[in-house]
Amino acid sequence: MIVVVEKRCRVYDVVIVGGGSAGIAAAVGAAALGAKTLLIERSSFLGGQATNCSIPTYDGFFTRAEPSEQVVGGVGRQIIDKLSMMNACQKPLRSPWGNVMLPVNNEAVKVALDACIEESGADFLLHTRVIGAEVSDGGITAVECVDDGGVFSIKAAAFVDASGECNLTAMARGGFFTPDPADMQVGTLLIRFGGVSQGADLRPQCFKTAIASAKASGIGPLSKDSGFVMRVSGSNDVIATLANERVNALDSASLTAAEIAARKQARAYLQALRQFLPGFEDAYINQTGPQLGIRETRHAIGEYVITGEDVVQARRHEDAVARGCWPVERHSNAGALAAYEWILNDSYYDIPLRSLKNKGLSNLWGAGRTVSCDLIAFASVRVMGTAFATGHAAGVAAALFAQKGYAEIAQVQAELVRQKAII
Repeated sequence: MIVVVEKRCRVYDVVIVGGGSAGIAAAVGAAALGAKTLLIERSSFLGGQATNCSIPTYDGFFTRAEPSEQVVGGVGRQIIDKLSMMNACQKPLRSPWGNVMLPVNNEAVKVALDACIEESGADFLLHTRVIGAEVSDGGITAVECVDDGGVFSIKAAAFVDASGECNLTAMARGGFFTPDPADMQVGTLLIRFGGVSQGADLRPQCFKTAIASAKASGIGPLSKDSGFVMRVSGSNDVIATLANERVNALDSASLTAAEIAARKQARAYLQALRQFLPGFEDAYINQTGPQLGIRETRHAIGEYVITGEDVVQARRHEDAVARGCWPVERHSNAGALAAYEWILNDSYYDIPLRSLKNKGLSNLWGAGRTVSCDLIAFASVRVMGTAFATGHAAGVAAALFAQKGYAEIAQVQAELVRQKAII
């Protein structure tokens, strides 16, 4: 249900910060155990990067192998089923690099996520920003929040940081580190072009040729030489990942400059494609993402740090609570396509509960982009399908901790299986 906030302290068993894929799964997973659960989101809708940035696919549900194997179930599967019932999720699609994606309708995603949370019995607050944390005896006791009505606090026995930026972890002085901004992956503004001919060739090489011609003619600014472009089913629209910006998303000044620069790039790409790519002669910009897509900021430090070797060698763990299958995909160069490293046998790797449990705080779990990883592993773990899986596990662990004072791996695994997760 949607909560009407009174300006006083509220009390929950589990509080989750961040309403993206990971936070939603955490809330549903915790509520399924009977925990009194609250999900806090600073935007006006749920979905995280999928809806805030108009990302058209959910990645990380299926392995790259042929035939592909589904490795995410549970709450993630619930969302896909809801979208399918709304005719808002297409069949799995392979990218030009062989990765398997699920195309989704972003507006339908918002509705499906609202319904999923409401049906779970968890409470959620939109338009709410967490601005502080109270810590006592090595654990978080409460978070301080603000909306347009003022400041209020929320107490809980256990917490999940699904903020993407490790905001709660940093406020509570848990385990985390911040890479040099030069080492962080670049951000990308999604561009939706309308008026594109059905016969337009959308292969990356065609864009590379057209953009090279545009640069030679003096059109700019243009960052990438090519990019992934996908047609929106049943329309003359295509969505393109072309406008990259190097940005420190923890710094509002850097974000401001990057957002402005990316919108300039979008106009330049429109000019370039209309002039040099057949089928784009009558194209126009239908929409740019509501905000720049951010891949990387702070990193949590858990009881175990997933390594790049763990990912590419498809390693298994006895305390596995989720699976990851997306290859290592690093967007390190603003002017180039992503660099890939493939998982052994195009299979999957295990994500252990230890990598969700924060090293510095007794009652904090991370999920999604706040799972404990090195920089290489992070480039795989961060995708949304995997975020559903890690969020689900984090929510179950937090709920068990709130109820029992501990979260043993056997209990977490058994409950995830009961909730139809794949571990």
